[in-house]
Amino acid sequence: MVNQQASGKVPRSWFGLRLPVLDHARVDVSAGIVVFLVALPLCLGVALASGAPLLSGVIAGVVGGVIVALLSGSELSVSGPAAGLAMIALNAIQELKAFEAFTLSVLLSGAMQIAIGLLRAGVVGDFIPNMVIKGMLSGIGIVIILKQIPHAMGDDNDFIGDESFQQADHLNTFNEVSKSVSSINWGAILISGVSLIILFGWNHPVIKRRAWTRLVPASLICVVLGTVLNEFFKVMVPSWTLLAANHHLVELPVMGSIREGLQALHFPDFSRIADPLVWKVALTIAIVGSLESLLSLEASDKLDPVKRISDLHAELRAQGVGNLISGFLGGLPVTSMIVRSSANIYAGAKTRLSSIIHGLLLLVAAFLIPTVLNRVPLACLAAILLSIGYKLCSWSVIRSVWKEGWSQFLPFAITVAGIVFTDLLKGILIGLVVSVFFVMRSYTRTAVTLVQDGENFLIRLNKDLTFVNKQELKARLREIPDGSRLVIDGVRAYYVDHDAVEVIREFCESAPHRGIETQCRRVHGITHT
Repeated sequence: MVNQQASGKVPRSWFGLRLPVLDHARVDVSAGIVVFLVALPLCLGVALASGAPLLSGVIAGVVGGVIVALLSGSELSVSGPAAGLAMIALNAIQELKAFEAFTLSVLLSGAMQIAIGLLRAGVVGDFIPNMVIKGMLSGIGIVIILKQIPHAMGDDNDFIGDESFQQADHLNTFNEVSKSVSSINWGAILISGVSLIILFGWNHPVIKRRAWTRLVPASLICVVLGTVLNEFFKVMVPSWTLLAANHHLVELPVMGSIREGLQALHFPDFSRIADPLVWKVALTIAIVGSLESLLSLEASDKLDPVKRISDLHAELRAQGVGNLISGFLGGLPVTSMIVRSSANIYAGAKTRLSSIIHGLLLLVAAFLIPTVLNRVPLACLAAILLSIGYKLCSWSVIRSVWKEGWSQFLPFAITVAGIVFTDLLKGILIGLVVSVFFVMRSYTRTAVTLVQDGENFLIRLNKDLTFVNKQELKARLREIPDGSRLVIDGVRAYYVDHDAVEVIREFCESAPHRGIETQCRRVHGITHT
């Protein structure tokens, strides 16, 4: 691996754990707080959408933040429960008829992911085109903005981490925005508006000159001020108050003690180990979770300011261990998440310490200060996500891709549209299909060239030929007129597969009937000269 640390240091290893380097502790702690504020409602929202206990989302967040981070192949990737797996989890829990059977599937999926990592299947991530990754980042940015606008206006009927175009309430992303405009909560508007001013104004030179602004993240100021404003509304403008009864606030489960929390854990039901449905769900989680993690890791590397190259195989093993532990403790499936990872990167994180800090804060929040956090309005958390979404889909990225030409812009744009109008994985698959089309189109156009000099023709094979190039090869051969002389030069092609060889051989055999003289030079698989 290259560039493993911004400081040039390689993470220390202790019994397989990659311990964080503390050279950047100040910025990593600050970034960890930001990621915690983003992750808290996402953990609860994904659990709610999955039909699982709220505590299961927090458990997955803690495990993803701490355990996975200590084993991860990336310094900046942050893991936790993913919205992309919420519908899979919901359907699986309903089919298995017991959450304990589902957590067994999560545990087994972890074992499968470890095996996938050991087989070095992480190489799949290297075959994802750059334009698809850029389209993924911009698409997620647009989805975040569209999904958080309702929350910023006080419409909190859907969970804050929802990413799918079609929603559980039978509305879609655009319907929800128009619906929320007609039922604005002015308290939410004021809180989110003030939060956005703080977030975007924090980098102003006048504010940046203050030393204390480098120690306190803007997101924390937003949360504190938003909570204070909502308490002020209770006294001065009751109609503007954001209430827990209307799901306007964070809703952490309140536990009287750590012992009570431990008793609330849903351990796996190992008596269902022979159930084929349990294994089917486990395989689904392993495949989808692995793909989402690889995509997130590739995207995180794109955003990393020092362009470190993550170890994809180590990441799959880390996700596997995370799911083993999360499933055993009664948690949801864990994946690397681009929303948390991008929040981490934009907050200035340098090492995996920020992810560990965020996981520890989730643990503290769940067991020690749930009543305090349950006063935090979702509107200020929506503002934090809006600022992240804005950074992900910046115009500078779109303009740079446009300048690359249609062959690059179309896969990018179609990936963006696919993610906005379906979901993350479907959008990526659509983008990949389009990218493959353009790659094949480019490959076939440059593989064979035809040159003419009077009655003399030269067909040059510019690269290795496969069945993909057969149509282009036939088209060039059809251009050779009767009574001409043709040389087929294969010096540059180290390999010509059977289909292409057959096309050349058949042409050479029929050429004398048309008065064509043929000569093959160094064409792999052809002895005719």
